[in-house]
Amino acid sequence: MSSDCREEWYDEKSKTAITIVDVSGAAQRLADGHLCGPTSARFLAEGLAEVALIAGELERSEETVSLQMKCKGPLKGMNVEISGDGKLRGYTEKKLLDEFDGMGRADARKVVGEKQLQVTRSVPGKILSQAIATNINGYLNQSLQRNASIKVWADAGDDGKVSGARGVMAEKLPDAEEKEIKWPVKLNLQAASRTILKALGYAHAELKRTTSLKFGCRCSMERAKAMLGALSDEERKTLPGTVDVTCHMCGRTYMVPTKEGKV
Repeated sequence: MSSDCREEWYDEKSKTAITIVDVSGAAQRLADGHLCGPTSARFLAEGLAEVALIAGELERSEETVSLQMKCKGPLKGMNVEISGDGKLRGYTEKKLLDEFDGMGRADARKVVGEKQLQVTRSVPGKILSQAIATNINGYLNQSLQRNASIKVWADAGDDGKVSGARGVMAEKLPDAEEKEIKWPVKLNLQAASRTILKALGYAHAELKRTTSLKFGCRCSMERAKAMLGALSDEERKTLPGTVDVTCHMCGRTYMVPTKEGKV
């Protein structure tokens, strides 16, 4: 499986749809943009894998699915998003976690703690659907009434470099005789797609569609200028010759000239 893509497979015998995603490249780009430490980089990568898995049914390029997490743990929260054309962006509330960074793979229960997810599907200017759940599988099973389950894996070194970010979703279709989704005790998500499918019991699944995924953000110099342009005349007079405007979704900073207080 090449980096940054979604593969959609189908096993006819068991009536099971399997989706496999790799978002390693986008995760690394965002971790670099936000100057994330290893713990934040890992959880951001896992969130990107989750949102990429649930976005296979987006119909238009401008349509988006966002997954916002609020938590009581030190991470504080996360917001990740994917568009219909496969562009990923997002951030974690905390970028550096001194009590976990450089101490090996952190326990998710200690980093995240009690959490709540909000999943929003939208097009510009309009929310199409919105649901709240305690975890991503709860969203699928309860909010969408889908017999589906997700597993994700990501990791980052002490330097914050993402070593990989992958995920798999298995979904039993309504006419499946066996309704239970069985996960092996150990599932290596770093393996090739065929190896993952064999471990899940779907060795004869057929690849139906592959979609390219990549980092992408809607921020721009024009949007940064428009934001400053929305300030009042009184506020603009206080601005220096240039102002740094940073996109909270991707971490990119724009040096916007104000022309002596006028944008």
